[in-house]
Amino acid sequence: MEIELVQLECKDGDKAYNLNKAVDAVINCSELTDILVFPETYLSGFPTKENLKTISEPLDGPSMTRLISFAQQKDVAIAIGFAEEHQGKYYNTTVFITPENGVLAYYRKTHLWLTDQGIFDAGDRYSCVEWRGVKIGFLICFDIEYPESARALGELGTELLIVTNGNMDPYAQTHRTAIMARAQENQLFAVMVNRVGLGDGNLTFHGGSCVVNPAGHLLCEAGREECVMRVNIDPKQVSQYQTEFHYLKERRVKLSNKVIQHQDQHSHWMIASD
Repeated sequence: MEIELVQLECKDGDKAYNLNKAVDAVINCSELTDILVFPETYLSGFPTKENLKTISEPLDGPSMTRLISFAQQKDVAIAIGFAEEHQGKYYNTTVFITPENGVLAYYRKTHLWLTDQGIFDAGDRYSCVEWRGVKIGFLICFDIEYPESARALGELGTELLIVTNGNMDPYAQTHRTAIMARAQENQLFAVMVNRVGLGDGNLTFHGGSCVVNPAGHLLCEAGREECVMRVNIDPKQVSQYQTEFHYLKERRVKLSNKVIQHQDQHSHWMIASD
């Protein structure tokens, strides 16, 4: 499977500019490309309370319609983030557009970063979809700092984890470490694509888009400038990493929410297993 990591700058609040850059990337992608991955909220940029209603769209909005058309022309899938409006609520959403189905899947960010809070509503479910024989799951930026997020997708059988990212300085190393850990813990391939350049509020986005294999090893990593990286992976190789040991199957303890307090001279606490 040929994947293009499209690491670009975008302009917060400038939908036309961002959409045109995304379309150019789709038009100019390799004929061998299967999936293009863009950053978090790439089409809208990060919204504010003042412009949220103006720059958000529903899943069947004009930006999606245009991208679907180019996905069909190029016979590629597109993973891209935007500010979604749905029944009076607003979500930080990643869509997965395919030439066969249009919007085949969408994921609404479940863990809201500081600047998301008060603007977006939190999603309430994880998303894994099979496309061309590969099970693909989705997370967004801050989600990867929580092992439970990727583990939920691992439980769903995800072979390829796609992370749209909008991570800024000084947190570059945090996400570099997290994405390698999430790939290793769940023995899956992970693709993370971040934005670069400056954003509103004096934010500096550091790039560092990368691909990680199921052993947690970096296969490629971008710098801090705009670029497109093309990587070929075989998600079905996931099973090869599970022959010696299989983390999900070999877990011995599933923790419940029941806390047991054991009083002795040292007073220690234990959490109960199922």
